[in-house]
Amino acid sequence: MSGYSHSPPGYGYGYGHGYGSASPPGQPYGAPPQGQHQYDHKARANGAPAKPHKNQAHGGGYPAPAPSYGSLFAALVPSVFPPGTDPQIISCFQLADQDGSGFIDDKEMQRALSSYNQSFSLRTVHLLMYLFTQTNTRKIGPKEFAALFYSLQSWRGVFERFDRDRSGFIDANELRDALLSLGFAVSPVVLELLVYKFGKTGGKKRAIEYDNFIECCLTVKGLTEKFKEKDKAYTGMGTFTYKDFMWTVLPFLIA
Repeated sequence: MSGYSHSPPGYGYGYGHGYGSASPPGQPYGAPPQGQHQYDHKARANGAPAKPHKNQAHGGGYPAPAPSYGSLFAALVPSVFPPGTDPQIISCFQLADQDGSGFIDDKEMQRALSSYNQSFSLRTVHLLMYLFTQTNTRKIGPKEFAALFYSLQSWRGVFERFDRDRSGFIDANELRDALLSLGFAVSPVVLELLVYKFGKTGGKKRAIEYDNFIECCLTVKGLTEKFKEKDKAYTGMGTFTYKDFMWTVLPFLIA
């Protein structure tokens, strides 16, 4: 992805919006009220910052939530590439769209990403498609595809920045700092669960490789955005009906 240019100014798919962009200024979403300690003393001893550094709080190019189409299995709305889209991205999409339908499916997208050294499992591809289209039709159009590619470029940069030992993996402390830089203050217990779920290295020291890092971030992003819909005042509390809860969680389980 390093060959891609950065998103053009004013890019129309939530360019510049981070995970915590609507949170109180200078406070990652999920952090305790200002004035309280964000982590316990043990976590701080491991280097957890109180808040993201100013030049890390840009959100890494994460898009704002895509519009809802009323049903997870509704037909995807046709779209076009926004002005200024990198020609390489357009060419990549057109090569994958072999039937000229204006959409590509999950396996076509997996191959398209692999052609740019982005080797992802189908589950990660499905999560990407769901977060950028808000449907489980497992198809994606030009506008959403371009936004996805620009975001992957930014996410790769985040991963490489926090993979400080250049091992190709990030451990729990590095993941904590990466999530903070994106505007998320997850608790130590949640952090431990994330590393347990997405760390595939085995053994006592668990760490997360790039593919699983993307899947982890997509899960945190998606669930947080859904929660924020019920937490308009950013209090850290929301009320869900049983149906709402199931509707929120199940798409991440069936991806």
